[in-house]
Amino acid sequence: MKVIVDTSVWSLALRRNIPEDNLYVNELKELIKQSRVQLIGPVRQELLNGIKHENHFNSLREHLRAFKDLKLETEDYELASEYFNTARASGIQGSNTDFLICAISTRNKMPILTTDKDFGNFQAVIPVTLHDVTA
Repeated sequence: MKVIVDTSVWSLALRRNIPEDNLYVNELKELIKQSRVQLIGPVRQELLNGIKHENHFNSLREHLRAFKDLKLETEDYELASEYFNTARASGIQGSNTDFLICAISTRNKMPILTTDKDFGNFQAVIPVTLHDVTA
């Protein structure tokens, strides 16, 4: 089964000074080896946003091109809005991209690999599945 990898995990893995035994980075590496990583366009954009040096931007863009984006559907955006509204009504805040990731995860029955604690909060009010790094 494919796993949607959130920006938080990619960002952690792409840092220069990360501990060698980071659970999330090691899981990402294993998912890559197993060809189970699923990237989505909004996460790709978040990863590429704000890179100051053109050569670094181009290098990262080329590396990420190894991962094809999952095609997004109109229903993903509609479900993301439903999730946003449901969460907000319960006093839970999140970004548009986070709720889009949740919607895509639900529609495609793919868990999400993330270090972002907001996703744990979302689970209280929407049916989102997180990838267990301890399994």
